[in-house]
Amino acid sequence: MAKVKVRIPAPLQKMTQNRPEIEAEASNIRELILDLEKQFPGIRERLLDEQGNIRRFINFYVNDEDIRFLKQDETPLSDGAEVSIIPAIAGG
Repeated sequence: MAKVKVRIPAPLQKMTQNRPEIEAEASNIRELILDLEKQFPGIRERLLDEQGNIRRFINFYVNDEDIRFLKQDETPLSDGAEVSIIPAIAGG
């Protein structure tokens, strides 16, 4: 298990006691979401759809790399990694 820093977007900070950054332990993004749910019950359903997939409008970055171009929710995490959760911005 790696200790990682997670940047929480403003819309989700009310679920993390208004903390913009938290620490979590996980070896990949899927485990990270489970750890976040353990720490902050209810956050999982904001990040995952009914099938357990990352919602289309939620983007995860590991050390500034989009996990959609890596191994998606199986993207491995290492100690000290920084994970950013970024909600997609709608517009045109």
